[in-house]
Amino acid sequence: MTLQTPQPPPSALRAVLAALTSPAALRQSGAAALLSPTGRLVPAHPLAVHQLPPGTTTARALAAAPRSGWRFLVKDTLAKGGSVEPGGAVVAAAEVMKSAEGHSFAHFAAGPYLDSTMQALDQAWQLVQAQRTSHQARLLSMPGHYATALWLHGIDATPDDDLLIPLAPAPLGITAHRAYPAGELLALLTRPSAARDTDTAAPAAPAAPVSTPLAPVPAF
Repeated sequence: MTLQTPQPPPSALRAVLAALTSPAALRQSGAAALLSPTGRLVPAHPLAVHQLPPGTTTARALAAAPRSGWRFLVKDTLAKGGSVEPGGAVVAAAEVMKSAEGHSFAHFAAGPYLDSTMQALDQAWQLVQAQRTSHQARLLSMPGHYATALWLHGIDATPDDDLLIPLAPAPLGITAHRAYPAGELLALLTRPSAARDTDTAAPAAPAAPVSTPLAPVPAF
C-alpha cells in the first residue's frame, strides 16, 4: 500500500521560514550548520509530532496521543563541492509547537536523529509495500523514555496495525530501526532495562533493507 505524509498547516511552515531568517533563532546551538549554508535552506519532510502520554502501554491507548506540533528537516540545496545536489543534504531539524497564533517556532536541533529520521522514512516506504493497509507517517516523542520513533499509523485500520520504528540512539534494550508492532514496543518500554536486554539477546527478525542510509537530543 502507500505511506502518506500530510501537509502541515500554513502557520507551521511560516514559523519555520521565519526562523531561518531570524538572527536570534540562528544563534541556537542546534543551528550551527545553518549559519554558513552552501545553497538555499529549504524545510522538507514535515512530520506531525505526537507526545506519548505517561502510562501508555497499548496500541489502542496510543491512538489518543495528542499532536504537539510539527518537525521539519532543513536541507541545504547545494552540495559542498559547489554543484547542485538533487534534494539537498539534511543539515538540521526545526520544530514548531501549537500556539494561540496557530504554530510558533520552538527550536533547531542537530545530531544523529537527522540521519536516523531519513533512514527510518526510507525503511517505512519499503515496509508499507508489503502491508494491506495504507499508513500515515508521524513522529512519536517519548520523553519519559528519552526516545523518539517514527510512527506508522494505519489508516482505516485497527490500532494493532500501527508500527513504531525507534530512531537511533534508542533506549537500552531497544533495537533502533527495527519495525515493532506498536503494542509490543510500548509494553517493552515499560519493562526494566535488564529484562529488555534479555529479550533482545535472542536473534531479532531482520529489518527491511534500506537503500541509502542517510535524528532534540532524545525526544527533541
